[in-house]
Amino acid sequence: MTYDTLKRTLTALLFAAGDPVETARLAEITQCSRPAVLAALDSLQEQWEQENSPLELLFLGESCQLVTRREFGPYIKELLLIRKNAKLSQAALEVLAVIAYNQPITRGFVEQVRGVDSSSIVTSLVEKGLVEERGRLDLPGRPIAYGTTENFLRCFGLGSLEELPPVRKDALPASEEA
Repeated sequence: MTYDTLKRTLTALLFAAGDPVETARLAEITQCSRPAVLAALDSLQEQWEQENSPLELLFLGESCQLVTRREFGPYIKELLLIRKNAKLSQAALEVLAVIAYNQPITRGFVEQVRGVDSSSIVTSLVEKGLVEERGRLDLPGRPIAYGTTENFLRCFGLGSLEELPPVRKDALPASEEA
């Protein structure tokens, strides 16, 4: 691997990882020596400094992370604030619960359970990455089936759907208790 290719590969790896990566792991992946990887990383840092790039490398012990320079922090914070602080309404939580406990299900099923139109809420949950389309059912009109995402599990601190709390019998309407 040429030196230029190594630098480009390291940039791609660190960008894709998002989190810190041990330099030994970078050496293993690129099949280059750790000193060669460290030299390439130093070269990248110097190159980005000279180019006034918004990127820089953050060295954390034996690991390295691709980050943006501090001066761009307020802009990035504003960008991420929209996603991070997006609170879910009571209606959105209801729709999410119906989907989580019954997936894969259609929007029509959600509306039947809730008794109100839920199309905009389902769309909003898809946009937030909490719900995704899981294909179409083999029914008239071929309705879209929805299910929760890995992001849903991450946001609610769950390892899997099996960790969802059991539905309390006293929370069910009288007609659904049996």
